[in-house]
Amino acid sequence: MNHSIREESNFERQYLDQLCDLALKQNAINPELFGRFNVKRGLRNADGTGVVVGLTNIGDVHGYIIDEGEKVAVEGRLRYRGIDIKELIQGCRQEKRFGFSEVAYLLVFGVLPDTEQLEHFKEMIDSLRELPSGFTENMILKASSPNVMNKLARSVLALYSYDSNPDDHSLKNVLRQCIELIARFPTMVAYAYQAKCHYYEGKSLFLHKPQAGMSTAENFLHLIRGDSKFTPLEAEILDLALMIHAEHGGGNNSAFALHVVSSSDTDTYSAISAAVGSLKGSKHGGANIKVSQMMEDIKNSVKDWADDEEIAAYLARILNKGAFDNSGLVYGMGHAIYTISDPRAVVLKEKALQLASEKGRTDEFNLHCAIERVVPEVFSRIKGNVKQICPNVDFYSGLVYDMLNIPAELYAPIFAISRIAGWSAHRIEELISGGRIIRPAYKSVSVKKEYVSLDRRSR
Repeated sequence: MNHSIREESNFERQYLDQLCDLALKQNAINPELFGRFNVKRGLRNADGTGVVVGLTNIGDVHGYIIDEGEKVAVEGRLRYRGIDIKELIQGCRQEKRFGFSEVAYLLVFGVLPDTEQLEHFKEMIDSLRELPSGFTENMILKASSPNVMNKLARSVLALYSYDSNPDDHSLKNVLRQCIELIARFPTMVAYAYQAKCHYYEGKSLFLHKPQAGMSTAENFLHLIRGDSKFTPLEAEILDLALMIHAEHGGGNNSAFALHVVSSSDTDTYSAISAAVGSLKGSKHGGANIKVSQMMEDIKNSVKDWADDEEIAAYLARILNKGAFDNSGLVYGMGHAIYTISDPRAVVLKEKALQLASEKGRTDEFNLHCAIERVVPEVFSRIKGNVKQICPNVDFYSGLVYDMLNIPAELYAPIFAISRIAGWSAHRIEELISGGRIIRPAYKSVSVKKEYVSLDRRSR
């Protein structure tokens, strides 16, 4: 049952407006000060590269080299524990098996499993997919959320109360917790989605049990659909998406958030929920939803999808903050590290073409390609630089999910179902190799003031 949402009174709205004005005035920092004090805003160097704050053995994200002090773009590369993601995908596809469990094992334990190790791992995951007794009723259904990521973060925190040993940071106990989370994420997401559909949209409530012997992709499709039906192609492509989203180095926002929180010596559930909260953001895991919304806007605003000039003109309006959400961002284009290509986007683009051809949606696919083609020129003309820009994984993932009939509110949660494997690996790495609480410096630029008694303060 949903809690009723209290509406604000006129007094509260007016008072909040006043408080917003005050907060805006008191928290604005002169942009010139960041340059004066050499502040690495967003932990970025002046050339856009990330500030090195740690070492990792888990993921290697490569998109440029530094040659004689200058940043030089190269083809994007993504490696899990030293193995190229494309080779992992190719190996699983050639042997016609689902690959996410294998990827999760590789990320968490650092080596590829042999046949026996992989089967034992999958059996363990199977045995842990169901949620603890009473959890679904008490922690998911009784206070459902209109946002699945929000409910996922709360569910992760709630698991602390169902763990008989939640604060033990020994390797064996943390491994147990991580494996349980890898197994339970799809179930928690699916049930949170079903609760949202039921309580907020008036649809029937379907709570299927996870099925032993099914892959993570198959189980998830089984859980989110009322009739539990899905095609082999749907499961194959979703498994591919889970493989390519599972890890992306320690510098991405959610993995870094997990390192920061883990470094404080807190429990696993608190650290993972922080990562979920980060991933929810529209600049991180929520970006694929923004891409989908932007594409709908473009489709409705551009009359001729085959006219590059009309597309470029509308993209210029977006960049000039005069169209779509007025943010000035073309979502899905550009990446902090990848410059020439994002290997994940390359893989998804191939699948998007296959699906579009089968489903009669090649016009939409070609529109995506046109945007990919004209954005660099428009960006150069509007922003006045020649920065290389490539589509990132979010640019095509939304289109792929839509053609798989997966609702948009599940795009970011699917990302989380995959990324819990990488987060688990980073949690373990931080506990073993971190050792110090992460505490970067902030320079105070406030002006010294004297205390003023209440009766002497003016408005």
